Amino acid sequence: MSFGFWSGLLGPKYEELWRDCLHRAFPHSSGKRKEVAVAVERVRKFRNRLAHHDSTINVDIPFELRQIFDLVAYIDKDAARWLKRCSGLMTVYAQRPVTVDDTVVVSAKHAWPLYETCSAYVCQSGRAFRPIERVAFYADREIKLDVPAVLHRRDNVEWSPEEAARLGASEDRFDRKIAKVIETSDDTWTDGRYQVFLLTAPGHPDHRQLRQALPYLGAGRGSAFVQRQRYVSLHSLENAVTTADL
Repeated sequence: MSFGFWSGLLGPKYEELWRDCLHRAFPHSSGKRKEVAVAVERVRKFRNRLAHHDSTINVDIPFELRQIFDLVAYIDKDAARWLKRCSGLMTVYAQRPVTVDDTVVVSAKHAWPLYETCSAYVCQSGRAFRPIERVAFYADREIKLDVPAVLHRRDNVEWSPEEAARLGASEDRFDRKIAKVIETSDDTWTDGRYQVFLLTAPGHPDHRQLRQALPYLGAGRGSAFVQRQRYVSLHSLENAVTTADL
């Protein structure tokens, strides 16, 4: 049978078959057919790209590889661990000569808890940034696991209950999201004007997570990996073990 057959077997018209028996083939999944179907279809599309010799220059290989491991883990976690040990793909990928600095790493003692709460990054108004696609957070002497994509950026946002109420009543979804960020933020962000980055959360198709948080092993006062912000590539983050590799 082709890969497409198995992907199709998990489609909505086989919901009853899934409930009766197919779910048992994926004992470590959430038990939701749609979640497994999406995972299988993603792996199928990636497999077809490779089988048809399509270009992978603009493909996030580490992300696709993790999708394969995750799908295998739905079936058998030991098998997934075995595949990870056997795979040499990341060793080859690390040699890829593509190192666009598309990610800003920000000092995030207060920003990281805010991101975890409302998927946003807030900083002072007027702060300059290079063109970037993603934000990474440095806090607790490590670069955190999540590397969200930037969905929307807005400067000079008034930080007040009145502005939150005005934005919350808007038909624009970004206005409403910024309103929630204002309402969620604590006393770290007092009345004034700020710059807001709305970011992806885990589960969003553009969101990325590293294999592990990247610890900073330096020592001494003022020796933090980032004091304000610095720029790296997603490629280098995905291949690093510690911040010294960046």
